[in-house]
Amino acid sequence: MPDSATLSPLPVLVFDTNVLLYDPRSIDAFPGHELCIPITVIEEVDKFKKDLNETGRNARAISRRLDELRALGSLREGVSRPGGGRLRVLLLSEDRGLPPAFGPVSNDNIILATVLQVVREVGTAAVTFVTRDTNMRLKADALGIRAEDYKQDRIEVDSLYSGVANLEVPAEVIAGIYQRGWHPWTPEDAIQHGVYANQFLVLQANSGTTSTALARYEQSKSRLRLVNRGKDPIWGITPRNKEQIFALDLLLDDSISLVTLDGMAGTGKTLLAIACGLKLVADDRTYRKLVVSRPIFPLGRDIGFLPGDLSEKLNPWMKPIFDNLELLVGASANTGYNNRSSSNRAPTYQPLLDQGYIEVEPLTYIRGRSLPQQYLIVDEAQNLTPHEVKTVITRAGEGTKIILTGDPEQIDNPYVDAASNGLTYVVERFKGSPLAGHITLKKGERSPLAEFAAQLL
Repeated sequence: MPDSATLSPLPVLVFDTNVLLYDPRSIDAFPGHELCIPITVIEEVDKFKKDLNETGRNARAISRRLDELRALGSLREGVSRPGGGRLRVLLLSEDRGLPPAFGPVSNDNIILATVLQVVREVGTAAVTFVTRDTNMRLKADALGIRAEDYKQDRIEVDSLYSGVANLEVPAEVIAGIYQRGWHPWTPEDAIQHGVYANQFLVLQANSGTTSTALARYEQSKSRLRLVNRGKDPIWGITPRNKEQIFALDLLLDDSISLVTLDGMAGTGKTLLAIACGLKLVADDRTYRKLVVSRPIFPLGRDIGFLPGDLSEKLNPWMKPIFDNLELLVGASANTGYNNRSSSNRAPTYQPLLDQGYIEVEPLTYIRGRSLPQQYLIVDEAQNLTPHEVKTVITRAGEGTKIILTGDPEQIDNPYVDAASNGLTYVVERFKGSPLAGHITLKKGERSPLAEFAAQLL
């Protein structure tokens, strides 16, 4: 049983294993709290430290950080943290203290018993069990223990920034925008109306007329700029709704280094991103190369080992990218390739790969790289953790543009959800940055059936 004299009067947080593996920085958060880590949690972390994935890297980072704190004193007695508060490692006494209904001994039950042990020492009101495991929160609640999810990187999905707002303005403002192509808009105006840098505005006249205009707030130039409605095809693709018009405006603007596109399936996120990438790389030569990548997460049960070299192994995972390339190259009037290629003929986009315009690569090998003057698309970014998406964005070299696309409602990664994935994290953190822009695509354009299924099912 822990010595009650060693327990501080600070509020106590007991961390589960999944919190440490999700965010190695968590033990340096929550100043003014007593952070407690059951010894079973450290044993579970140790099992992951040899993994070569993000979880393994986080396990090693946690072990190193705990060892640094150990140098400051005894983890059993409690170590003062630089940011305030203390950290302790807890050992369970021989008495498990759980009701018989909790079944045989398991790591989860040992962790819960350790939390219950702390509750008996300092009282229920002072202790919170922090875990990302829903069932562990349910079990803790059954034991009378207050349990919370780890919310440091969680975003309120219902209030997620969409990148678009409606605004009523005098009719002469709209007339001036159409006449000059822009209208003065100071930072004070933006603050007054709650408008962020690179946010799109659907302007409506407040004088009872039907005048409207689509504009984007350019903070660096202190103005609202008229948005081109995009009637000219880009590799055979023209926008079909205002959100797609806004997306094209961001994708084709080389002054914006980071673009995030989210929305339900079939809204055209990946297709628009690749079409603009082909224009800027193959036509305009603004960037040296179009790099397309996506995290490797299967939908449903994995089919197991895939034979062949790297390109053959990647082919099933990158098939959605190749489908979009096939559509774009076949639809573009700028190519002489026949879209009706037979099954034994090379894909119509193959010349673009052979000439080095396009590179398809898994995110597995992106750590440590520097990508200058490239147009990088990361598809299905909702399957990335905030730390992984940070790794991707920090690969950007001079003149590189990064596009993150995904649907927060379609997540295959078991360690993130709609409120804690890397895509929504970036959208919220970069909101208002002059280097970034975001659009939520709402209307499905793949087919009437696909849109109806996305809304109904």
